[in-house]
Amino acid sequence: MAKRVPVKILSKQTIYRGYFQLDLYTLRHRLYRGGMSPPMTREVFERGQTVGILLYDPKRDALVLVEQFRLPAHLAGFPAWQIEIVAGIIEDRRERPRNVAVREAREEAGIAITGAPFLAQKFMTSPGGSTESFHLFCARVDSRGVGGLHGLAEEHEDIRVTVKGFRAAMNLALTGRIQNGPTLVALYWLAANRARLRRRWLQR
Repeated sequence: MAKRVPVKILSKQTIYRGYFQLDLYTLRHRLYRGGMSPPMTREVFERGQTVGILLYDPKRDALVLVEQFRLPAHLAGFPAWQIEIVAGIIEDRRERPRNVAVREAREEAGIAITGAPFLAQKFMTSPGGSTESFHLFCARVDSRGVGGLHGLAEEHEDIRVTVKGFRAAMNLALTGRIQNGPTLVALYWLAANRARLRRRWLQR
C-alpha cells in the first residue's frame, strides 16, 4: 500500500461562497523522486458529500431511475435531461448519509423504503478539482406501480420516474445514453453483484 503523501497547506482563501464554495489553496506536497514540490496554487470546488441510491427490484430484475434537467450537462454538450439514479446533497453534516438517501428516494421517486439500504461504494466524483465524495447505497424495492412526476417545487425539481429492466438499463449505459458518472458506477456495480443480490433477496 502506498504511503500517505505529506501535504503542507501554506494558505487558504475562499474566493466564492454561495450555494457551493470555491477555495484557493497555496500548498506543497512530497514528490515521488524525493523532496517537496515548490509552492503551487490550486482552486478547489467545495462540493461536500452527496448520496445516491440504487433502487433495485430483484423479483422483476428492474431498476427505478429518474430523469431531470441538468444545466451543466447542457453546457458541456450532453443531453440536458439526464437519466440518473436518485441522488442528493448532504446539507447537514450531522445527518447520516443513509437517512439522506432514504429521504431522497421518497422525494424524487415517491418510494418509501422499508428495508435497510446498505452502502455499496464510496468514491470521489472529480478528485482533481472537487472535494465531493459520493456515498452509493443500494436498496431492495417493489417497482410495481412506480412512476410519474416527482420532486420538490421549492427546489425547482421536475423529475420523471421510470422503471427499466436491468438489461435495458445496461444497454443505455453501454451505448452511451447514460452519461451520469455515479449512475454508471451504480450500474456497473450492480452488474458485478446482481447474481449475489438476487440469490440473497429472492430467498426471503
